[in-house]
Amino acid sequence: MISIRIQQLTKRFGNVTALHKLDLTIEPGELFFLLGPSGCGKTTLLRSLAGFYIPDEGRIFFGAEDVTALAPHKRNTGMMFQSYALWPHMSVAENVAFGLEERKVPRDEIKRRVAEALESVHMAVYAERRPNQLSGGQQQRVALARALVIRPRCLLLDEPLSNLDAKLRLEMRAEIRRVCKEFNLTTVYVTHDQKEALSISDRMAVLDHGRILQVGSPRDVYRRPVCRTVADFIGETDFLPGTLVSATGGSAVVDTPVGRFEGVLGDANAKPAVGATVTLSVRPECWVLSREAPARNAVRGRIGEAIYLGEIAQYDLIAGAHELKILELNPRFIEHSARGEVYATAEPEDVVVLCE
Repeated sequence: MISIRIQQLTKRFGNVTALHKLDLTIEPGELFFLLGPSGCGKTTLLRSLAGFYIPDEGRIFFGAEDVTALAPHKRNTGMMFQSYALWPHMSVAENVAFGLEERKVPRDEIKRRVAEALESVHMAVYAERRPNQLSGGQQQRVALARALVIRPRCLLLDEPLSNLDAKLRLEMRAEIRRVCKEFNLTTVYVTHDQKEALSISDRMAVLDHGRILQVGSPRDVYRRPVCRTVADFIGETDFLPGTLVSATGGSAVVDTPVGRFEGVLGDANAKPAVGATVTLSVRPECWVLSREAPARNAVRGRIGEAIYLGEIAQYDLIAGAHELKILELNPRFIEHSARGEVYATAEPEDVVVLCE
């Protein structure tokens, strides 16, 4: 179990800067996600950690050891790829044993460690099967066992669940978290799937154009995005343009085209000036609908489209030139939604003021 420390890391491919002066610390035993749209630099960062790319600037530390220029096979990392990369002509046990054989581990120890690794991912009974005799989820478990059997200092996962169907993805999310915590592995996991990151990560970093925009727990990043790009990428949100009226101690008052709102600054270090142009971000599930005019933080409008989905209802609220998405859990309002004027209100802690 080690920490991973990245200092001022820069990686270029020709004229393209894939990573730009990144600083990041991943704690020992942490399940850490790198999240962002395609081309944001997350896979480049993972491959730099694995040693497949040597950075142009900056340093990488595993614990106290500087591994920046160390060859991949000397870093002792376990890597899981999107494609599984299992040898089709080998059995499950032979695939898992391959890394140990390359390291010249004694045969008896190989047999014992392979059995332990397969048992840890619930694949011991499939040891003699070939990969083409396994389902996608089973192949993924074998790939995980192969990464674990070498007893890596850290585990690196490159979109490992993207080839699985929705049900298997849910199953394997929980399985990966269980195994990582059971083995106390420092794990870096690349994905573009926000639900995946929100559901199993300890912390995450959101990247865009080779820069880290925000680092935090899933709850912090979802509820307190520091900028519009993060708010827009992590889940759904409603944006409203506004002008700052006042800001005190992390709270703010903003005038918008649909009313005045009290909210909280997404970036606690921001010091916006009165009169600055800002953006409000409110998650659809944070709005509450009513027929009565609330005292504050209210939008007046009418329901455009209403969709009943059983456990939730989804509404489009038309407020002048603006349209808001609203989700209602255990819906009751929908019976009356098509008629007359309605109000949507949000608590100040759910209104995030973005200063960009």
